[in-house]
Amino acid sequence: MTTLPLMPKATAVWLIEKTALTFEQVAAFCGMHPLEVQAIADGEVAQGIVGYDPIANHQLTQEEITRCEADTTARLKILPTANQVKRRAKGARYTPVARRNDRPDGIAFLLRNFPQLQDQQISKLLGTTKDTIAKVRDRQHWNSQNIKPRDPVTLGLCSQMDLNAAVAAANDKLTREGHEVPVPLPLGNDEEG
Repeated sequence: MTTLPLMPKATAVWLIEKTALTFEQVAAFCGMHPLEVQAIADGEVAQGIVGYDPIANHQLTQEEITRCEADTTARLKILPTANQVKRRAKGARYTPVARRNDRPDGIAFLLRNFPQLQDQQISKLLGTTKDTIAKVRDRQHWNSQNIKPRDPVTLGLCSQMDLNAAVAAANDKLTREGHEVPVPLPLGNDEEG
């Protein structure tokens, strides 16, 4: 699996300006076509892009560049630590003040369309409390007259990937226990249950 450097065009600009690598080597490292690299070298493309130093940003070493300058058939190899993506720490999820009033709508949507989700899963998805979920379910929420079930993904309260994973986990648990998986309601139906 080939991984590209951060900001490939800016990296290509730096490699063209500062090294004696061939266009093919730069193109292979940056995931570009050799003609595009040649156009960058000729000044036809990427005008005004400041070069991005892959050595200072721990994507390459000077030894790797020197090795490839000596052998024109060699390919640059990106450092393995350069592309490690830091995972978000588990914990409370921040919801902006403007979206906090949308949480009960998202809770109502999940309760109506995905009854197999447990309160703990909804709480984790939307960053809310079990007490709020119970109040929305029992229509005891202070704003229950104005709650309309709306998709929490479109409200920006959770990602579609997280929602799909939670629903899949809940469905798996139901099938393991021998229960039937409920079919979600059509999304166009905004009337409450």
